[in-house]
Amino acid sequence: MSKAKHSRFNCSPGCAVEAAIGILDGKWKSIILWHLLTEHTLRFSEIRKRIPNVTQRMLTNQLRELEEDGIIHRQVYPQVPPKVEYSLTPLGLSLREILMALKAWGDEHMDLYGQVKQEQPPETLTLEL
Repeated sequence: MSKAKHSRFNCSPGCAVEAAIGILDGKWKSIILWHLLTEHTLRFSEIRKRIPNVTQRMLTNQLRELEEDGIIHRQVYPQVPPKVEYSLTPLGLSLREILMALKAWGDEHMDLYGQVKQEQPPETLTLEL
């Protein structure tokens, strides 16, 4: 019996941003992708060490979804004990600029993490597309 596709694929996205977020949606996916981008190839246990708060089950699920979506490649080596390595596919590597921009934004605004913001009127933002 084949596994059902992710629920985000049951209907078409409303816009390109929704489609992109649908692929990257998941608490740990961006962090997994960052480690694979910066370290190229990692084994499951190495990813677990770099993300200590993720459970084994959650990490397995997130890796499977990223693999199903063509973002990461899972290489299984036929040996005992089994050796499995994960790396980014060309599609995954195309997320480099997005991940770098997220890191730059995070570096700039790290001081906001975990702080309660005071109610302030929203600033008007004009986007030029």
